[in-house]
Amino acid sequence: MKLNTLFVAAVLASTTLSSCVFDTAAERQLKYTHTTLVDGDAYAFFRQVGTMAPYEVDYAKHVGTVGNAQAKDAASKVSKFFSEILPTMDSLATKYHVDFPILGQEVYGSADAPAAVDTAHADSTAAAPVAHAAVGAHGAGYSDEAYLHHIQHQVAVAKEHFRRLSTNTNKDLRDFAQSKTESIAELFTAIGGKADAHAHH
Repeated sequence: MKLNTLFVAAVLASTTLSSCVFDTAAERQLKYTHTTLVDGDAYAFFRQVGTMAPYEVDYAKHVGTVGNAQAKDAASKVSKFFSEILPTMDSLATKYHVDFPILGQEVYGSADAPAAVDTAHADSTAAAPVAHAAVGAHGAGYSDEAYLHHIQHQVAVAKEHFRRLSTNTNKDLRDFAQSKTESIAELFTAIGGKADAHAHH
């Protein structure tokens, strides 16, 4: 009888310890190797749109104070869209082991307020800052025409990433993208984008 009890206790202990080891291994793999559970298109989506969204929300706040009526309207719509998708992107990134927010992303800063740099989350494994089109040049001088051209380009890039993600094999990511495909297409048209997403490049 005692032998059976010891055997059962040993099996339970080894099962418990091995499950802890696998959980710890998965956590360490994510922490040190930044391995994700998404494919290349989904990872590119998180990198590009995840870098773009917070920057454009901050840029839109600045445009709201200095832009003309057309630029302010575009900035308001862009800010609303990107602000709405960020919490869902954060949840999906956490679920599928994607580092988010993107480390080293550019922060918008106007000429009056220099861009802040996040040093509180310094990481020795952090990649070099992610750059996207025309980032960093906007704080130097503002014009409504330049903003509208910039934001049309950025929304076209985001729209393409949503289109690609809408056919992803991961159901959660695919459903998220499909739920936003129509609204980003409407946003693109509302801010003056042409039917051909690449016509304004």
